[in-house]
Amino acid sequence: MLRNRWRLSPIIVLTGFILFNSACAQNPPFTGQAYVNEEKLVEKSTVLLNNASYLIPLQNLEQLKVASIHFSNVYAKNFDSLLNKYTRVTSYSGNDYTGIKNLDDLSSDLKFYNTLVVQVNDADLNNSLLLNFINTNQKVKNVIVALFGTNVGLAKLTNTAVPVIWCQRVTPVSAFYSAQAIFGGVAVTQKLTRYVSPVYNTGMGFVTNKIRLQYTVPEDAGMSTSSLTGIDNIAIEAMQEQATPGCVVLVARDGKVIFNKAYGYHTYSKTMPDKLTDIFDVASMTKISATTMEAMQLTDQGKLNVDSTLGYYLPQARKTNKNDLTVREVLEHQAGLIPDIPTFDKVKPTDHTPDSSTFYPTKVNENYFLRKDYFKDVMWPEMLNSPVKTRGQYVYSDLSMCFMQQVEETVTATPLNVYVQKQFYDPLGMQTAGFLPLYRFPVDQIIPTEDDKKDRHALLDGFVHDPTAALMGGVAGHAGLFASANDLAILYQMMLNRGTYGGVEYIKPATVDKFTAKQSNVSRRGLGFDRWDPMVDHHYPSKLASTEAYGHTGFTGTCVWVDPKYNLVYIFLSNRVHPNVSSKLSSLNIRPRIQDVIYEAIQKGM
Repeated sequence: MLRNRWRLSPIIVLTGFILFNSACAQNPPFTGQAYVNEEKLVEKSTVLLNNASYLIPLQNLEQLKVASIHFSNVYAKNFDSLLNKYTRVTSYSGNDYTGIKNLDDLSSDLKFYNTLVVQVNDADLNNSLLLNFINTNQKVKNVIVALFGTNVGLAKLTNTAVPVIWCQRVTPVSAFYSAQAIFGGVAVTQKLTRYVSPVYNTGMGFVTNKIRLQYTVPEDAGMSTSSLTGIDNIAIEAMQEQATPGCVVLVARDGKVIFNKAYGYHTYSKTMPDKLTDIFDVASMTKISATTMEAMQLTDQGKLNVDSTLGYYLPQARKTNKNDLTVREVLEHQAGLIPDIPTFDKVKPTDHTPDSSTFYPTKVNENYFLRKDYFKDVMWPEMLNSPVKTRGQYVYSDLSMCFMQQVEETVTATPLNVYVQKQFYDPLGMQTAGFLPLYRFPVDQIIPTEDDKKDRHALLDGFVHDPTAALMGGVAGHAGLFASANDLAILYQMMLNRGTYGGVEYIKPATVDKFTAKQSNVSRRGLGFDRWDPMVDHHYPSKLASTEAYGHTGFTGTCVWVDPKYNLVYIFLSNRVHPNVSSKLSSLNIRPRIQDVIYEAIQKGM
């Protein structure tokens, strides 16, 4: 079944199986320039009140447990869809708490949430019990009111001390805008222009800054929706040619996500469409999205010096040929390390069993458990004793980031996956990013990769594709990270911002500049990062990319590219290795051609 060639007509793909979220499932007529026009009207009619504690925009996302409660807001789904771009938010319908149930029951059901966002309109506020619900909960929780309606409704909130985002326009766009304002995806700039009550008087209102990604349409970033339709055509071609069963494409420009679509299916059986929230094995994008991120932060803290040696950090390297290799050389892939070590061919029958136990604790995938200390006894000595053949030359090596992982874990006394989760992914609001996804997410949210008939005898779904990372238990410096496109957009917008996101500095600007800059005359690489190729005929990563572009690709069919010249983040995620490894994605130039369309759209808008 998997080998049967299949094709989807462009009409079927575009109408049935593209899951679209650019300005978040917009409803006509608010598309394109009409959306931008409405957004400007919404901005002028949105005011933030009662924000003396500066609760808005929300901070410390890793500590928040957010629930959104709606009553008769017809655009509640639009509102909630945007909230969920920033952190995980659970939706509740207040209308379910009538009759036998009441708002006290709703309060009880919300006990495990510390932040409540209550959507109301003029009609909702005729219910005095709702006002009591707001005032009672604000004593023990953070409560935010999003009001859509007239000043009559606002006047009824006079005795409410919680922050109120009031928008007089009631449209899908106002729902999107208010939700983003709560997290700083858009700025609130207006103040009251009329007297409403003694509490809400003329000139009152709080102004906020934009500190996170905004979700809008291409026209809001100087591009046109029609100029990006070429992305659809190339994605359809990729699926028709069986370069990949599906993919997700995301484009952010000027801090705004202006294109985000999912195409195709998890597999060629066509039973489960790709979704924007799906989680992909990003393979070697792990190198920059985890290991290099930690290296930059440790450099800022003075705990890592790129000109120190592996022997300085790793006692076991001191009596090997790795002793005097510098961290800089390792990050540049110029240390002379071989590309990889033997993997499953090295595993003996006695090294693994189908069941876990104290002696076989390392889960490689279902029904495959590796013996205790296999990495320490077999893989680590293999890495330490591997030859150094080409020092000073550029030779791409997975071992480079395996050594970096060991350096970082030694310096921090913290596993790589734990460190990046706590220091980057959780505080940034990245909901899916991390290693070992099956411990946190259902398998149907994770895109499968190869049907491994040789070594693991299973479809790899939620287990890392890379064999070295698999034998390391799924956590490795060179592979093992899983993430959605939106998560990666957040991470690389932070990089494009030169280390800051959500009002928090994660990495110093000078460090971002240093690691992403070209490092030597030997290769195009930065420290950890891949970069624009000066060999113009290579057209890498795109024939139109600027000399400032940096990023990385992944073996599973993924890439991320940041181009500071164009204030651009481009993400492509696929599972081109399903069901078997194929080179079609590369031979068809799917990733760079989509990137070309983006640059062409930017140029047309200039």
